Amino acid sequence: MSPTKPTLILRLHNALSRYRKAMVRFSHRSSGIIRWCELTVSGLAAAASLLCLICIIIHIGYSHSVQEYQMLKNILRYCQGIFIANVLIGYILHFRKTFQQSLPVKWIADIAILITIIPWLHTPPLSPWIPWLSNILYSNKFLYLILGIYAVITLSQTVFLLVGKRTNPSLLLSCSFLIFIIFGTFMLMLPRCTYSGISFTDSLFVSTSAVCITGLTPIDIPSTFTPMGLFILALLMQTGALGVMTFTSFFALFFSGNKSIYNQIMLKDMVYSKSMSTLIPTLVYILVFTLLIESFGALLLWSSIHGTLDMSLSDELIFSIFHSVSAFCNAGFSNYPDGFSNPMLLYGNTSIYWIMTLIIISGSIGFPILVNFKEAFEEHMLRFWRFIRRKPNNNERLRIHIYNMNTKIVLYTFSILFVFGTVSFFFLEYNNTLAGMTLWEKITQSVFNSATPRSAGFVSVSPGNFLNVTLIIVLFLMWVGGSSQSTAGGIKVNTLAAVWLNVRSLLRGQAEPTAYKRTVAPGSLRRANAVVIISIFSYFVFSFLLLLFEPDLSPKALLFECMSALFTVGSSLGVTSSLSESSEILLCIAMFVGRVGIISLLMGIVKKKPQHGFTLPSDNIIIN
Repeated sequence: MSPTKPTLILRLHNALSRYRKAMVRFSHRSSGIIRWCELTVSGLAAAASLLCLICIIIHIGYSHSVQEYQMLKNILRYCQGIFIANVLIGYILHFRKTFQQSLPVKWIADIAILITIIPWLHTPPLSPWIPWLSNILYSNKFLYLILGIYAVITLSQTVFLLVGKRTNPSLLLSCSFLIFIIFGTFMLMLPRCTYSGISFTDSLFVSTSAVCITGLTPIDIPSTFTPMGLFILALLMQTGALGVMTFTSFFALFFSGNKSIYNQIMLKDMVYSKSMSTLIPTLVYILVFTLLIESFGALLLWSSIHGTLDMSLSDELIFSIFHSVSAFCNAGFSNYPDGFSNPMLLYGNTSIYWIMTLIIISGSIGFPILVNFKEAFEEHMLRFWRFIRRKPNNNERLRIHIYNMNTKIVLYTFSILFVFGTVSFFFLEYNNTLAGMTLWEKITQSVFNSATPRSAGFVSVSPGNFLNVTLIIVLFLMWVGGSSQSTAGGIKVNTLAAVWLNVRSLLRGQAEPTAYKRTVAPGSLRRANAVVIISIFSYFVFSFLLLLFEPDLSPKALLFECMSALFTVGSSLGVTSSLSESSEILLCIAMFVGRVGIISLLMGIVKKKPQHGFTLPSDNIIIN
């Protein structure tokens, strides 16, 4: 009796087994060539991603002839071919590894790139089965959208690989901001972004001010930028506020699932995550908190101005979204003529100032505080649920410390400074810049002008008319700024609190500074003292140079301008538009240093000294 034929499933299994064995043999024999091909295609994919984004920007920002449009389309086709080759090589040569290490979202992005082969190789059908799907598939907008998303993912993975190569994180952070500033400079110069053009120096200044979330500008924003320019400006503010590395880390981790130990340790310190296991949730929390607060703030702003400023619905939405982003990012840009000093707002709508104050505080309070608030809310809800059930579970442990020491210190110090600024401004400016207002309007403006100097930089009443003693208080608030790991600038309230705790312990004769039954770590004190000293020294250097460059302008206005730029506030006494190009470039450097942090910048440049295995004898420095 003849043997039975193998079933179809068995044949398929044998074929797959032979294919795997053949691929293993091929991989062993040609490992060098395969590795070289992979690296080459990966490098080409990274270069093509950058070229692809540049072509899409040029396509959007310029008007083109038929020949120019066709050239851009051909370049994008080449980029598309490289992307397809990069996807296919990964799945053909390392299917199991690529499939296991990639997250579902990455699979979707890869499949979307492979789908773009269909309209490339096949002409549109005359009678498609699904007309709307065919229209999407064969449209250039769909192609450019897919190529743009894949390009962003690839560039994010490239940056993430640089982190894995033991690149200095401080230097990487500084370079990422610098690259984005240059990128934003050319973006803002696109013809479709402005009504009548903008010079390179002014564009560089505005781009630096946006990425460094400062708000200083030598030009009038509403009359210079089109809605597309405002969108790019908002994108620069958003990226600068959250940090370029936050975006790239999120894209790289979320889309590729790359979780090397070194990458996680570096990013954990950068976003101040408690542990490596909470790294991705922390990144998600930061982005979610940002989107929720800005969306809710835009809704409140729109309801506040709807039908009151003689705007169309689209202009009201642009106004609300732009100011919500600008306020949360503590950037200080306004697309409304005369900003918040416009009489229609100043004397006609007090609610908008309270809304803006809440958004500003939400951005300057710090993401670790917002995460702690979320955790505290969950803990309180859990306790409330246990109270309702009245069946305590002994296996479930309650958290003893719901709010950590950092949260308590920030809230306490932040509240004191906010109340101090409000009360001081109310009494000092009661019969000066607040004269002629009702009592409620004076209270509103006092609250608003106590929040904005902390880093937001919005102006409702002219700082040029402030009393000199009021300017001193404003300068102090500008120097302090908001909370660490927030969108605010300054030396941060955490730094001020640490220095004060150290002084208090010295006056009380304590061996170590303490707060809320905790001992403050010596490393925190050393860093706080360094930040204070370097901030004062930096302000002296930049002020000296600015006064040297502008001998004909008011020294008081220049000193205020330098403080505003270095600590990324954005308020001005009205001399920004009168500065020379050399002074504008100097303030660009000051804004960059203030945003990145002089300590981070120096740590990225100065070579680390190796630690010795011994401790040198100690001695005292005479301090009296």
